[in-house]
Amino acid sequence: MKSKIDHEEIIRLIDLLEARKLSHFELEVEGFKISIGRIPPPSTPPEGAPMAASNVPLPPGEAVAQADFPEEDRQGLKYISSPMVGTFYRAPDPSSPTFVEIGDSVTKNQTLCIIEAMKLMNEIEADVDGVVEEILVKNGRPVEYGQKLFAIRPV
Repeated sequence: MKSKIDHEEIIRLIDLLEARKLSHFELEVEGFKISIGRIPPPSTPPEGAPMAASNVPLPPGEAVAQADFPEEDRQGLKYISSPMVGTFYRAPDPSSPTFVEIGDSVTKNQTLCIIEAMKLMNEIEADVDGVVEEILVKNGRPVEYGQKLFAIRPV
């Protein structure tokens, strides 16, 4: 049985995502589900402006989603969350060492992992200086938009 969505239609969906400046799009047709997301270019927010845990500004209308994924917990940990749906990788390739381990000190803008989405490798960076307290996803596992990836204790 052939799916009603082919490669060319997926490319058109990606083009639509870009043209409409959407950050996330999901479609389900006859049991076939596709989820497409993109990372906007990093920007420096005004001092004191609230940011999502991934340091990616939320698009208008998604402010409610931020409440579901708190940036900090009561213990002072800062969570880095996935800005997209994809596959989580702790290293740039299978033969390389991991970007970070539990107990490592990290600096703002340091790469923590890669999320592969639609054959594109997206580096996820720390948005705070601190120490990696916990890695919440296993290497090679799928992640969802907003899923917590790392817990960092700010210094």
